[in-house]
Amino acid sequence: MKYRHLGKAGIQVSELSFGSWVTFHTQAGLASTMEMMAAAYDAGVNFFDNAEAYAGGESEKLMGEALRKLGWRRGSYLVSTKLFWGLHDGPNESNTLNRKYLIEATNGSLERLGLDYVDLLFCHRSDPSTPIEETVWAMHNIIEKGQALYWGTSEWEATDVLSAIKIAEQHHLHKPVVEQPIYNLFERHRFNSEYEELYKEHAYGSTTWSPLASGLLTGKYGAGIPRDSRGALEGLDWLQEQLTDASRLEKVAALIPLAEQMGASLAQFSLAWCLQNPYVSTVITGASRVEQVHENMKAVNFLDRFTPDVLEEIDRIFAAPHGNNPDSANAQPGD
Repeated sequence: MKYRHLGKAGIQVSELSFGSWVTFHTQAGLASTMEMMAAAYDAGVNFFDNAEAYAGGESEKLMGEALRKLGWRRGSYLVSTKLFWGLHDGPNESNTLNRKYLIEATNGSLERLGLDYVDLLFCHRSDPSTPIEETVWAMHNIIEKGQALYWGTSEWEATDVLSAIKIAEQHHLHKPVVEQPIYNLFERHRFNSEYEELYKEHAYGSTTWSPLASGLLTGKYGAGIPRDSRGALEGLDWLQEQLTDASRLEKVAALIPLAEQMGASLAQFSLAWCLQNPYVSTVITGASRVEQVHENMKAVNFLDRFTPDVLEEIDRIFAAPHGNNPDSANAQPGD
């Protein structure tokens, strides 16, 4: 495992990281959570991602309990969480980034995680109803209080991130340093030309999510949705349309020979492709059982196998500009 700086920040994250979305509490209990986190940690992973909204706060509780039982030295790992949707329906408690919510939600997340601070604190979505200046000041104060070390954005438009950076610079506040965007062979739009200024001029970091397109890029949905898969979970019906889309499945099938030529599984191939992007700080992986963790971690063995010919063939399959070259990336979701 190698480590990359989070943009221009001094902190370093493992190329592959481990996240809890969907799986913690929903598919994994404490024993399997500990087993998977330990397998990732033993492989060199130092970054574990979570969010207040995951399983209604239960994901943070589960990760916190796992961390306590695993007993790792706090300096040896990084934890992130994300705030926006909230756990309650009050007017100041959901779908907001106002100061009151951010302060109270940070306290709640730290209590559930059992931590004094998180290393990264993300604004899970943007909030057009709250002035960006209010959000920037609140995040600055959270960092000054020692409850977070760095803050960032997730799925924000580039113009909003640039506004936040400008406000922070004007007032000498802690700036956001990292975006958490979706990024995989199907979804490349968060690295298109609109974001070029962020990554090139501001050296913004990125902790990308859904590298396997919710499992589609593992190839396991070619014959339908397995009963024990993410696509079969109650409440995730919205995924089924993507996982059974004929055109997407055709592209996945066309990748299989390329992966086989490398000696990689399709999952390893897809993860390694994401790491070709020089603006990706870390790729957040997920798993519902430890065998998947072991397989995913081996993706780092294939980083040097992506020759120009292989990358060109991938782009031909997806009929999109090469998403790993920000100078030419204009692809939209699903291209």
